[in-house]
Amino acid sequence: MEMKKRMNLEMKKRINLELRNRNPGEVAELVIDNCRSNEGEIDGFGDGFKELEYLSMINVGLKSLSKLPNLHKLLKLELSDNSISGGLELLTEKCPNLVYLNLSSNKIKDYSTVEPLKNLTHLKSLDLYNCDICNPSDYRENIFKLLPHITYLDGFDRDDQEAPESDDEEEDEEDEDGAAAAGGYYEEDEDEEEDEEEEDDEEEEDDEPEEAEEVGLSYLLKEEIQDDEDDDDYVHEGEEGEEGDQDVAAQGQKRKREADDEGEEDE
Repeated sequence: MEMKKRMNLEMKKRINLELRNRNPGEVAELVIDNCRSNEGEIDGFGDGFKELEYLSMINVGLKSLSKLPNLHKLLKLELSDNSISGGLELLTEKCPNLVYLNLSSNKIKDYSTVEPLKNLTHLKSLDLYNCDICNPSDYRENIFKLLPHITYLDGFDRDDQEAPESDDEEEDEEDEDGAAAAGGYYEEDEDEEEDEEEEDDEEEEDDEPEEAEEVGLSYLLKEEIQDDEDDDDYVHEGEEGEEGDQDVAAQGQKRKREADDEGEEDE
């Protein structure tokens, strides 16, 4: 029900409704599709929409753009399903920075009507689908020659490649490609780091046996030195034992002689 009321509203009232108590200078997007123009003229607009970047006036019965206000920041203009047949030179004055213009299903017949759009130097995409100008078989070729600065005509480029739905999608695709490339670089870096770590591990493993051999040799040398010291201690102890035994035997013989001498004296 509310949608039907909006469709039956006059353009001026519809604009006031869409403002929602905002100042026109704060509005960046305005959609007033399916309302009623004032006898084919734009109505209710002023120069206060200085920040407007997107304007959609689809199926509002427009026949003329003569009352279009100055919208120098406007980038995208939707005018499909109207009755516009000329006056496109006004767009170069009122909307000099347009990037996207949709004039499909209007009453544009001649190339001379479209020719003023060559002064819209920022124009990237133009839609003339379902206009009488599209009927000749060489229509696309002629439009691209007439407007060499545009990239897309009726949603396709010169090579019949379809245009992305929005600039945001193009940016997303570029970001994804950049992320994939960056991811590839990261993977390569990680692989290089892993290879370096493996090489370091191999070098450490190669070094370990040499250290083990050195430790083993030093250990064996220490054992041999210890054994030699033990043998020397054993020899010295044996010599000291023999000398002790000889001293004990000599002392015993001396005592025996003394005892014999004492016995002879007693007799």
